[in-house]
Amino acid sequence: MVSARYDDCFGDKRLDKRGAQLHAGLFRTSVHSIQRIAEHRSEQKGFYRFLKNDKVCEDKLTKELANRCGKLTKGKIVLSIQDTTEVNLFRHTNRIDKSSGVGDIADSRGGIGFMIHPSLVIDALSCFPLGFSDIKMWNRSIDMEDKHERDYKNLPIEDKESYKWVESSNKTKEALKEAKAIIIVQDREGDIFDQFADIPDEQTFLLIRSQFNRRTDSNEKLWTTLGKSTVLGQYELQVTADSRRNTSARTATIEVRGIEITIKRPKNNKKEGAKLVSIYAIEAKEINTTVKEPIHWRLATTWPVNGFEDCACVIEWYTWRWQIEELFRTLKKEGYNIEASELENGWAIRKLAIMMMDVIIKLMQMRIVYNRPEEEGQEAASVFSEQEQHCLEETGRRLEGKTKQLQNPYQPKSLKWAVWVIARLGGWKGYKSQRPPGLTTLQEGLNRFYAIFNGWSIQKDVGTR
Repeated sequence: MVSARYDDCFGDKRLDKRGAQLHAGLFRTSVHSIQRIAEHRSEQKGFYRFLKNDKVCEDKLTKELANRCGKLTKGKIVLSIQDTTEVNLFRHTNRIDKSSGVGDIADSRGGIGFMIHPSLVIDALSCFPLGFSDIKMWNRSIDMEDKHERDYKNLPIEDKESYKWVESSNKTKEALKEAKAIIIVQDREGDIFDQFADIPDEQTFLLIRSQFNRRTDSNEKLWTTLGKSTVLGQYELQVTADSRRNTSARTATIEVRGIEITIKRPKNNKKEGAKLVSIYAIEAKEINTTVKEPIHWRLATTWPVNGFEDCACVIEWYTWRWQIEELFRTLKKEGYNIEASELENGWAIRKLAIMMMDVIIKLMQMRIVYNRPEEEGQEAASVFSEQEQHCLEETGRRLEGKTKQLQNPYQPKSLKWAVWVIARLGGWKGYKSQRPPGLTTLQEGLNRFYAIFNGWSIQKDVGTR
């Protein structure tokens, strides 16, 4: 069974072993409920004690994930994609201990919860997820004063929530110090001048969607100058349907501009440091369309760009943000549903969320591996034990059809071969022409597989007596 290496993580071998067991249970069941993860009552009690133990802290769990990720990124060019989500425990307001790592969230119902700001690391050449360089978690205080009462605008950035972008960027630099290059990718909220002034170095670069129409060294506006620049080229982008915005799938024609430009430190930024910073500004604009909200991205980066191909590469890197959005969906409503946890202690829920994200990376890797060329595939042994592979083999034979189209096309014992079986159990039809299996399908398939595996193991045990 898949396991996480928590060796010497908590300073207690029993806790290390219990952490590996909980990780394996989360992978096996794809549920949030400790009662359903545990195979018996004593294990259930052990998991509860593990999550409430002070030695099992967020810092140790995050450091373990960052150390693992750092080893995988050695010599690679990687993206570190940051974003924030909130875990809303509104439905459990009367049950949660409000002094245990939870606080007010932006909810009109007066809900409580906490915030998660992970730095998801992926290979810049293959889009393969490698892990996390940092996971920052925090909660606002109960009955927190509003921004006006706190004089928020005049607070130093270190006292603002927006400092999460700077803090996580610095921790990413430390965790991935053996990488060949790190491109930190952030959405508009990360458009902070201090980041452009302080974070980049020979190894570290920023790629941030522009939020502010900044002043340039020629005292013009950034967006105006960029919009007037020469069009470098065009390309087509396949845009998927979005039910939330009521838009259909379409082929978008994207017009690309890119310039090197110097921006000024904002007048209201009194911090000591560089007054001018040189960046590359890129515009990706959808043209010849009638949609209400066409694509229009303005990106600021310190990664050198020289011409259309470099700009197109940077734009594609920015679009890979979908991976962190999928991480959040799988952690919440469309997957583990962490917000429905039966735990009554906020700190325990926060630690469980970190472990869930560790498992979700495995699911994401399985899904990505399935879409990679056969020669780049990993062995099934990287995820499944020898006994589990035997069960996959027998299960897969029953799932195969008589025609070649409905037979597993992949090399036995490869991870792609295993994922094909798991996806079929999750409801995927198995046709190459069909859309590749998603994370929800893989979760459902894993749940069914381990139900089969338990029965298969009992039958094997009885048969050998």
